[in-house]
Amino acid sequence: MNTELLISFVIATAALALSPGPDNIFVLIQSITYGKKQGIAVVCGLMTGCIIHTTLVAFGLSAFIKSHTELLFVLKLLGAGYMLFLAFRVFKSTAVITTNHLTTEPKPLVDLFKQGFVMNVFNPKVSLFFMAFFPTFLFSQSLTLVVQFYTLGVLFMMTSFFIFSMLVFFSSAVGSILKSNTRFGGVLKWVQLTVFVGIAIFILITP
Repeated sequence: MNTELLISFVIATAALALSPGPDNIFVLIQSITYGKKQGIAVVCGLMTGCIIHTTLVAFGLSAFIKSHTELLFVLKLLGAGYMLFLAFRVFKSTAVITTNHLTTEPKPLVDLFKQGFVMNVFNPKVSLFFMAFFPTFLFSQSLTLVVQFYTLGVLFMMTSFFIFSMLVFFSSAVGSILKSNTRFGGVLKWVQLTVFVGIAIFILITP
């Protein structure tokens, strides 16, 4: 088992979770507006939705790799290309983080959990991202591919849950920074771009 590869996976996941996107911005808004319980409810829904995507990727990619072992390198190239595509989209986007399009109507915790779950499950980009991200971090020659994909999925959910929970906990401070510092959005943009490019390079150089 390649422990260093798993550690790299956790670090990359943490960096991705910290990058601004619709999910963590929605969590932030709910936390700032209605409180930490509401934010955690959304986080739990989002992470539960990842179970569905992990299952689809685990069984779908496992069958593909078993049938086309020689194409794993091609899959990694596609993964690196997808990361660079995401980096390009970030580069072309505005540096201003806006949350005006997000609803702030108060909802029960169960409804917020469901909303987070639905947001995640019905977002095909999540499965596409998992397919691009996970194959590079296969870490064992003895464990089955399904077990490895599920292990990566659990690590992804645990790491993302921790980062998102910290975002909820510090939501007031983060909200104040976003409102008072107009340059903060630009800093986050370049951090996100660096993360995507860095992961693309890692995918390409990993044997």
